[in-house]
Amino acid sequence: MTRGYAVRLTAVALALAGVFAATACSGGDDAPARPEPVAGGAAALPGPAPAGLALRPAPSGAPGAPAVTGALTDGSPVALAELWADRPVVLIFFTSWCTLCADRQAALSELARRHRDEVVFVGVATEDKPEDVQRYLREHRVGYPVALDADGLIWRSYAVREPPAVVVVAKGGALLRGWPGGVDAATLDAELRRLVLAG
Repeated sequence: MTRGYAVRLTAVALALAGVFAATACSGGDDAPARPEPVAGGAAALPGPAPAGLALRPAPSGAPGAPAVTGALTDGSPVALAELWADRPVVLIFFTSWCTLCADRQAALSELARRHRDEVVFVGVATEDKPEDVQRYLREHRVGYPVALDADGLIWRSYAVREPPAVVVVAKGGALLRGWPGGVDAATLDAELRRLVLAG
């Protein structure tokens, strides 16, 4: 082996070692952090309703719920009528600065997880900064989609004046029940079983 060839071979080996070292370190502390998914965005929307979902029929003469549209926390569009086309919807009107909302949120989040396949929970926040809503959603482990109602149109459509408020809409869009001032999770659970869940 000539001296020149040996030098070139050593240089190639060192270069490869550098490449391998850089590759091995790419997942370390110096790697850019993967962005955290936006809480309340399109990823929180439910999949198709399960086959054979047993629901109570809406009472005849019930008024129709306002079929408003909005944008989720990640900017994705959401149409309430599309959500209640195949299962009931619970609208949770809240703000990040509402103390009663915060007091009840953990139990409501758990209720939403328990009924995820049967009922779509949707949060609607207004008069709030997106970063404050994100902090609230993460702090209270809110796993359902949340619309940012910047102009208050959704709130006004449902005659909500201040948080909290909760509205239950039947499959198909009949407005069944509303609670200005909100409702605790145990009462809401009982009302869902009485009004919409047949199983």
